[in-house]
Amino acid sequence: MKRRSFMTQMAGAFALSTISSRLLAETNPMTMPMGHDMGAKPLQPAVPLANINALKGGQVLQALVPLKNESTRNGLFKGTLIAAPVDVGLISAGKTTFWAYNNAVPGPMIEVMAGDRVEILFKNHLSQASTIHWHGLPVPPDQDGNPDDLVLPGETRLYQFTLPKDCAGTYWYHPHPHGDTPEQVYRGLAGVFIVRDPEDPLAGIPERHLVISDLKLQQDGQIAPNDANDEMNGREGQFVLINGQYQPQIPISAPQERWRIWNATNARYLNLSWGDARFTQVGTDGGLLSRPVPDQKGLLLVPGQRAELLVNAGVRSVTLAAEIYQRGKMGVVAPEVRRVLADIKSASVAGVVPALPLALRQLALPGPVKAKKLVVFSEKMSMQNGQHSMQFLINGGQFDMNRVDLVSRLGEVEEWEIQNKADMDHPFHIHGAQFMVTERLRNGQIHPEPYLAWRDVVNVTAGETVRFRIVQHFRGRRMFHCHILEHESAGMMGNLLVV
Repeated sequence: MKRRSFMTQMAGAFALSTISSRLLAETNPMTMPMGHDMGAKPLQPAVPLANINALKGGQVLQALVPLKNESTRNGLFKGTLIAAPVDVGLISAGKTTFWAYNNAVPGPMIEVMAGDRVEILFKNHLSQASTIHWHGLPVPPDQDGNPDDLVLPGETRLYQFTLPKDCAGTYWYHPHPHGDTPEQVYRGLAGVFIVRDPEDPLAGIPERHLVISDLKLQQDGQIAPNDANDEMNGREGQFVLINGQYQPQIPISAPQERWRIWNATNARYLNLSWGDARFTQVGTDGGLLSRPVPDQKGLLLVPGQRAELLVNAGVRSVTLAAEIYQRGKMGVVAPEVRRVLADIKSASVAGVVPALPLALRQLALPGPVKAKKLVVFSEKMSMQNGQHSMQFLINGGQFDMNRVDLVSRLGEVEEWEIQNKADMDHPFHIHGAQFMVTERLRNGQIHPEPYLAWRDVVNVTAGETVRFRIVQHFRGRRMFHCHILEHESAGMMGNLLVV
């Protein structure tokens, strides 16, 4: 991956000023570059990392900053996003330089109604070329921030699209310049995008938004670059943040809250738990489920995924945590540990929890199937300059910007089969369209999906096959890839041409 110097400084207040702390001391272990039985000399960490006690926790979770709508016309949202560096004092050793949209990490929250016209002016004040990918949103390919549609340093780009009337859901935006995507995201460039339904059956329930991200800090306060272990397994920082804060308190002050949760990390699998409480899941990436799924003890959110939950005030005091999840990391890595994300506290709240409707939304599996597609994840180890290196592949090849890998026809229902022949889990993502998973094949047995849901990210465990149905609604070129950003950057991405 290319590394460029970035020393521009810029003042500004922003969400990370409230960052917090409380973990055990943790050091970065020696890491092997690649593979399972490598015999190569272990690599030392590139830089010493800050002690995990360096940040303080316990502050009240702050709300996300909304992006100002510069339009006064009904049905039109106009806004400006500026990507630029900003310095923040997190630890006493020195300032931390983030790359941020509008001086905020996470970036500003965009809220629109389904059917709205959206016009976002993007100004690139970085030293790298960038794009904005509207993750999960049904937008035309030429407006979706593809890797070859770069906005050069100092330049601007107007993104404009009209949303369909049936696309209410929980989305987000982040850069997508090939090779530089991991760095731009881990330095802070990501924000959320909510599309609302004017007839939302849960519209009266107060909302809370939780954007979960990683932060990997050096001892001098700067954000650490990726090391060989990050490039192989995907980057995970020593700090896990919610809305840019470390281990905040989440006070529940209404009889019931609707939570939207984003996994905006490069590679961390969030095996969420919430003690002895029971939450109700009501939505996924692409909006509401057909009916509520009550009594959920936990939830796995892989990189790029989102979910909607209902949380009742009856939850007294529980811990929101990321439990250990073994996703098949390779090389010499630190033992997995349970991560405390936040403390949930509920005061005595007057009021009655509203009864949920039995049906939230009508969902139907698209069909009949007109065509089928096969995507195979795999990995290949090789030797370069005396060092082992790892290639992450789709259908046996690495990403080529100029190669068409698959062709789909506009409006046809397709069944895609995603086979994972690699040794670790990989989250599959496709641009510009949602899909419905129908079944999974594991150890020779078919497991039907328990409920229908619109998604744009699905985890595929090692040795597993996932099948889903999808329809393309725009002509042009789309990307599909692993959403572990380091794997995408290393070649686990393909081009889909819709004709």
